[in-house]
This record gives sequence, C-alpha cells and structure tokens, in this order.
Amino acid sequence: MSSPQATWTARAAEWAPRVRAGLPPAAADALLVAVLLPLTTAAVVGRTVAVASSAALLLPLAARRRAPQAVFDAVAAAAFAQWLLDLQLPADVALLVALYSVAVYASPRALVVAAVVLEGGIVLAALRWATDGRLLGTTVALTALAATAAAVGLNVRAQRERAVRLERERDQRARLAAAEERAHITREMHDIVTHNLSVMVALADAAAFTAPRPADPATVTMSRIAETGRQALTDMRRVLDVLQPDGAQHDAKTGEDRRPPPGITDLAPLADRTRAAGLPVTLDVRGDPAHVPATAQLTVHRIVQEALTNTLKHAPPGTEARITVHCTARTVTVDVTDDGPAARPSAPASTGHGLPGLRERAAAYGGTLTAGPREGGGWRVRTRLDLGSAAEREAPATRGTGTVGTARGRVAPATGRAG
Repeated sequence: MSSPQATWTARAAEWAPRVRAGLPPAAADALLVAVLLPLTTAAVVGRTVAVASSAALLLPLAARRRAPQAVFDAVAAAAFAQWLLDLQLPADVALLVALYSVAVYASPRALVVAAVVLEGGIVLAALRWATDGRLLGTTVALTALAATAAAVGLNVRAQRERAVRLERERDQRARLAAAEERAHITREMHDIVTHNLSVMVALADAAAFTAPRPADPATVTMSRIAETGRQALTDMRRVLDVLQPDGAQHDAKTGEDRRPPPGITDLAPLADRTRAAGLPVTLDVRGDPAHVPATAQLTVHRIVQEALTNTLKHAPPGTEARITVHCTARTVTVDVTDDGPAARPSAPASTGHGLPGLRERAAAYGGTLTAGPREGGGWRVRTRLDLGSAAEREAPATRGTGTVGTARGRVAPATGRAG
C-alpha cells in the first residue's frame, strides 16, 4: 500500500505540467519551486541546515527566465556552500534546471561558462562523495546528466527561434499577399471598369449627338450620363494610383478566380459591345485556342480590350478596327489595328495603367508588345506570347517572388496614344 507522501508526489508530477501550461512564465517558475521544494526536503525534514541549503538551491529558480545567468550563479554558490558543509541533498537537481535555463535564455558564451563551472562542481562532488573505485563512473554519470540538460535547453532554444522565424516569415508572406492582392485589384479594376465605363460614355455621347432635338430632356440626361462617366474615370484613376504598392506597379495574374476569367472565346462578345458603342470591329481568330492556358487567354483578352478602349477614346468617328489572333502550339500572336489617324494631337499624355500593365502581362510569357503608328496610317497594338513547354503551360507564372514570370521578352516603348 502506497504512503500518502508517495501518492501526493505522483499526483503532483501528473498535474504540474498541465497547470504550468496555462500560467504566465513567472507563475510557472514559482510553481516549479513550490513543487520541487517539498519533494526534495521530505528526506531531510528536521535538519535545519539541510532544509535551509535546499531552499537556497531552489528559491533562485523562480527568476530563471528573467535572469538565467544570475540564477545559475546563485545556485552554484549555494551548491558550493553545501559542499563545504558536506551535505548531499536531492535539491542539487536545481543545478541541472539552472543550466537548462542558461541554455534556453542566455547567450552561448554564458552557457559555456556555466558548463565549465558545473563540471568543476561535479569533479569536487565526485572526489568527496564517490565510493571507493567509483570516482570515474560517478564523474561520467553526473557529466552526462549536465550534458543532457544543456542539450535539451539548446534544442528548446532552437525550436523557439525557429518558431519566431516562421512567424516572422508568415507575417512577411501575409504582407506580400496583401500587396499582391492590391495590385491585382488595381489591374482588374482598370481592365474591367475602365473599359465598360468608356463604352457607356461613348454610347451616351452617341445618343446625345444623334438626338433630333438637343434641348430634349432625354438628350440632356444622356449628356449628363456621359459627363458623370468621364468624372468616374478620373476618380477611379486617382484611386488606382493610391492602391499601387511601393516598388511594384502590377502583379502577375496567377491565382484562380471564383469564376472563369475571360479568354479568347470571349473576344466575340467584346467585339459586339464595341460595335454597339459605334466602332466597327472585325474579329479574326486563327488556330485552336483550346490548348492556350487560361492565364494566357486572359492576357490576350485584356490586350484586345485595352486596344479597343483606346481606339474608342482617341480615334475620330468613322474609324474601323480589326482584331487578329493567331494561335499555334507554342505561341499566340495578337494584332489590333485601326485606320484612324496615326497622330492624336488632342489626346493627352497617358497617366493610366493600361499599356504598362499589358507589357507586364506579355513579359510574363516572354512576349513583346508594341504600340504605335503603323505604315499607311492608323494605329497598331501587337504582341506575341511564348507558351513554352507543356510544363510551363501548366504553371506559366509564379506568385509572390517579387517578379513577373520570366520577363524574357523586350518591351518596345509606346508613342503617342496610351491607355
């Protein structure tokens, strides 16, 4: 039948780790001392000097995290006094706890000093208390215990440093993801909202221009719609400038959207909307676009969308546009031309995000993008995307690396008209 002391000891050993897990560090260290003190003094009850020496060994451990080196010094001094008094105490376990604390919380140099001091104490203890013929074995055993305590402390320290590093890296990834998402929002707002607003403004202007009575309320309303749309475009560009992250103008489109992104097959509806806005458009798609990756198809769609938007904004009435898309096994060529005047003296210099963003989209596929006057009059936007190998087609761009694709292609400067 077990004694009450043994039962109490077993229960304390079982519950102490659970209680410490939910306590602040200082309270956990105090609890450690409160558990070790009665356990180690139970065998020396009634011996005042032994109890006092045990308390001197254990009580400093309450500050082992805040001042690990000072705690080890205090425990070592108490142990040396114990050696002078020729006392063997179970509380000597405090030396191992103090060495462990130095390994976890102090500098490597402090750990080396503490280990040397403790090894000296081990030799002194073995010389005094080892039985005949067991000096070497006792020294080796105690040294192994000290080395184990130091090794465990170093391992815990490495795990904590790794956890801190992983948390820092996680925060950095979160910030990068937020910056990429802001750039993604900027790109998509420009590509989608600007195009549709420009079409709405063009439709409103056309309706007001063709109205038989300029003073009719419906005509006035259409004119106000057009003015509101132009103001919305201006305000949106200001918002996009604010959203641009520092040091990066655009991100690479690699993530999956909640709905399928527009592709080459969506060029026909885009052309229909542009025709309804008053710009005659001819669409010619050659080859099979089925093998073209979704991100490459999105790039083609945005290039065509931006080119048509610029033609609507800058070309005079009567201009016609032609879209030619040629798909092969390894490349996609996009050619958008119009027959309007090559120069647009009345068009302001571009401060938008259209053409620079399209260049980055093309560069993600090692492509080139040129925009400028064409021979014989008119304007041309032309690009060629390199689809690469089958492996590259599965993952054509990487995200979160700070670069866009491989950026192998050259980017020709734009002149005159811009998005």
